Amino acid sequence: MWDQATLAEFTGDVLRDYKFIVVSNREPYVAAETNSNSSYTCPAGGLTAALKPIVSALGGTWIAHSSSDCAGFPPSRQRSFGVRLLRIPPSLYEPYYEGLANQALWPLCHNVYRKPAYRDSDWTAYKQVNRLFADAVLDEAGGRPAVVFVQDYHLSLLPRLLRTQNPHLIVSHFWHIPWPAPDFLETFPWADELIHGMLGNDVIGFHLGRHGKNFLEGVETVLGSDAERDSSRVTHSDHSTRVVTAPISIDFRQHSETAKSDEVTRHMQAWQARLGNSEYVGIGIDRCDYTKGIPERLRAAGRLLELNPSLRGRFSFVQVAVPSRSAVPAYADLNREVEREAAAVNQRYGTPEWNPIVLEQRNLPPVEMMALHRLADFCMVTPLHDGMNLVAKEFVASRFDGDGVLILSRFAGAARELKSAVQVNPFSEASLLSGIVTALTMPATERRRRMSEARRVVQDNNIYRWAGTLMQEFGKVLTSPDRTGKPERFQQVVASVI
Repeated sequence: MWDQATLAEFTGDVLRDYKFIVVSNREPYVAAETNSNSSYTCPAGGLTAALKPIVSALGGTWIAHSSSDCAGFPPSRQRSFGVRLLRIPPSLYEPYYEGLANQALWPLCHNVYRKPAYRDSDWTAYKQVNRLFADAVLDEAGGRPAVVFVQDYHLSLLPRLLRTQNPHLIVSHFWHIPWPAPDFLETFPWADELIHGMLGNDVIGFHLGRHGKNFLEGVETVLGSDAERDSSRVTHSDHSTRVVTAPISIDFRQHSETAKSDEVTRHMQAWQARLGNSEYVGIGIDRCDYTKGIPERLRAAGRLLELNPSLRGRFSFVQVAVPSRSAVPAYADLNREVEREAAAVNQRYGTPEWNPIVLEQRNLPPVEMMALHRLADFCMVTPLHDGMNLVAKEFVASRFDGDGVLILSRFAGAARELKSAVQVNPFSEASLLSGIVTALTMPATERRRRMSEARRVVQDNNIYRWAGTLMQEFGKVLTSPDRTGKPERFQQVVASVI
């Protein structure tokens, strides 16, 4: 089984002479000043939590934008990798991040019927910020051999900028959200520049094979370049790029062990007291994003109580909706919609002593989320469209007791792996309601069978296997004929750890 030690052994040999640099928009820590003391938390979302074990195993450096006014980051004794933060002025960051990234690329890539906003000024800012990241990476590499691992849709132009300045870098990119089909991609006014930037990579990773297929078709449609479908490879501007499928995951072992801790148990007891020891508890834990299907989920919970009056006073649904991108109008509207839906269900079915919907609009620490995982009879992960959604895997890893039901959207990337989950169509209230009823009435033996299968999948396909898959691709680049690596040694190392 892949673990941190196995990954370190593998990469320590294959990447021995190469510095490892991760680049992302989001920093691995968020700092907050409290009474002249700094505290640090992990940002909401699965990307940073998934990547930190990888950078730790490789002893690399993480380059990111700093979203805090606080100086610095946790001291070296609290982390096992370097951190380099960019200060980007708000006048530039806002059109890059809130504009191009989250009002253009995000809705373009998610099929949830939000019209993208394509503004020339946003694209200009996006290009400028990508150049700032390129300058930071090149300075960090310092002319030495380096493997640069770029994350997500915020930095699509970075690979080409790096290759233009230093063609000897190994550059890989993981695109964590869906890649749009060619007919949608063509609506993006700068699609040719977007793909040209991405083809500066040696390796591009996607969660699902169909996203990689969309990318290859987009290359042919937009650039007119031929893609080698059988080998998933594109040659463009005299450079070859390999497209791979590698579904991201979590550190199953560490997550499962932490879920057993006394601290998690204390949070679990606190939640039990708060919920009045409800007989049935469902949960949803998400960033408050219109792709996550939160209003649909709350309406389904209300429908459950309408059709099953006997559950009133006995059923609680806890929805954690972490505020996100609140400066973007669509997200501000969504926050209000979620609040309205929760209030409507509570007003209609609640009592002075009990509210069926408990809405938490804050970023919960991991131990408190694990407490909710352990407490819940079922967890709803029902996005309208998602690249992966690691909440599903986190719920499974928390359930060391082998119980609990995962209700999972068939449009989440995780649905391809977690086939034992109760899969639903989040666009259908009837399907969501059926999923909840199935979870609440499922025999214990069936719950345990399904959870056992899900835990086996997440344990086997953990974050280190994901990283190992990509590291093997990096190794193939390093040992190609135009590089200095030794193919025979690479094969020996692969054979020793796989």
